[in-house]
Amino acid sequence: MSDYTPYTLTRIITRRALVLAAGLLVLPVMLFRQDRARFYSYLHRVWLKTSDKPVWLAHAEVAAQEFY
Repeated sequence: MSDYTPYTLTRIITRRALVLAAGLLVLPVMLFRQDRARFYSYLHRVWLKTSDKPVWLAHAEVAAQEFY
């Protein structure tokens, strides 16, 4: 039994569309900033999120399955 609820397909598509729009809107500004990697890392985490489970936990579970 999982404590985390998966997002609906509509919510995932909406999140990814907003991430894409945000990334394109701030691209001209972020090209000249030193912290652009942090911002795009945050957008990548939002893009990957498909449930209310933390992204780091989902990745840790996948990595554990590769070793065991």
